[in-house]
Amino acid sequence: MHNVYQQFRQLLPDAPLQAGTVTEVAVGVITVQLPGGGVLKARGTANLGQKVFVRDGVVEAVAPSLPLELIEV
Repeated sequence: MHNVYQQFRQLLPDAPLQAGTVTEVAVGVITVQLPGGGVLKARGTANLGQKVFVRDGVVEAVAPSLPLELIEV
């Protein structure tokens, strides 16, 4: 017998990995400014001005400080 919930979960896409700059730091929660202008809150720790990778509202890792290139599609 197949698990219907697992089959449903396989239909949903994975959460995207986003990179941004930390603009505000609170206890256990940071605010991240995304390159396109969006802002999100994420759980985790980072320093002010640091670039981080965020997925599904959680800080995954520190991102390298590289130049940003935005390409419109």
